[in-house]
Amino acid sequence: MYPFKYHKAATVRGAVGLLKKGEDAKLLAGGQTLIPTMKQRLASPGAIIDLSGAGLAGIELKGRTVVIGAMTTHAEVANSPIVQQAIPALASLAGHIGDPQVRHRGTIGGSVANNDPAADYPAALLALGATVHTNKRKLAADEFFAGLFSTALDEDEIITKVAFPIPAKAAYVKFPNPASRYALVGVFVAKKGRAVRVAVTGAGNDGVFRHAGMEEALAKRFNAKSLDGITTEAASLNGDIHASADYRAHLIGVMARRAVAAAA
Repeated sequence: MYPFKYHKAATVRGAVGLLKKGEDAKLLAGGQTLIPTMKQRLASPGAIIDLSGAGLAGIELKGRTVVIGAMTTHAEVANSPIVQQAIPALASLAGHIGDPQVRHRGTIGGSVANNDPAADYPAALLALGATVHTNKRKLAADEFFAGLFSTALDEDEIITKVAFPIPAKAAYVKFPNPASRYALVGVFVAKKGRAVRVAVTGAGNDGVFRHAGMEEALAKRFNAKSLDGITTEAASLNGDIHASADYRAHLIGVMARRAVAAAA
């Protein structure tokens, strides 16, 4: 690990001020991606800005929306009575991220900002139609994710919370890598009114994406059998040592059917 300066921000405004100092600074949330890459010397920020003291943790129910602070850990989301009752699919998703050590350190804001193509939360945001709140603005999930490890965030922009509308039905099912627990393929299905949203993570060669064909079929009839005959083009999917693009295409269909069955 290369030398760096450490700052602990007491407020979001203070963190933004430190970002603007020009020290090639990186924000530290749970550190589940940043710290390992620094240890391997794949990242060498000049300064680290710790957000743990900036007051960004917490879970609230506001009307028909669950609002989760950016520094809320995966374990807190998984064990929250509010989330368990309002959006049990989201609580289940959080409870199956990584291992207990990761769940007690990793945060929802860090995961969303990092936008790993195999992460679980991006699928939840897309499927549930969540809104990402920052120190500057509000961003719909459809506008937020911009490709592999890329988002619409500006250099001095910090996620403060994520707001999830409560669906009528929802479920998330993933085929996890047995070592990392990242999704080889994960599918989140959500129904609200007559609209259905289906988000796929772990498979797209450009990161998380919505599956229009499945959404159209499920909007007509919300049943796993409605997905019969619907396929995913392998050319748009990622292939690696863990799974080929063709295998991931097959898994999308399998995980989607299981998610619909669980939601229904």
